[in-house]
Amino acid sequence: MIVRFSTRAGALTMHGDAAVALLKAMGHSGTVPGAILAADLPAALASLRRTLEQLAQAAPPPAPAAEDEDDEQEREPPVSLRMRALPLLDMIGTAIARDSDLMWERG
Repeated sequence: MIVRFSTRAGALTMHGDAAVALLKAMGHSGTVPGAILAADLPAALASLRRTLEQLAQAAPPPAPAAEDEDDEQEREPPVSLRMRALPLLDMIGTAIARDSDLMWERG
């Protein structure tokens, strides 16, 4: 599933698993489609930041990747939920500044 977030200022698309995890971190049920009203966005943003900080503190450092003799290509490190959240954090900040609701739907 793909989730498309939108405000009056723009839109972004995210993989469903990460999107639902971020929605839940904002205190939402994680259902798609949905919305958070502009008046409720500051609290949702604060909740999201708290959750991401807790995850960062609880996460162990990434283990070095095992060398695979058959795989000569270097593998990219996994992208953390915190990194995936950056565009959404920016979008929410802009939505708060412009008094816009945050909406999301299946993309």
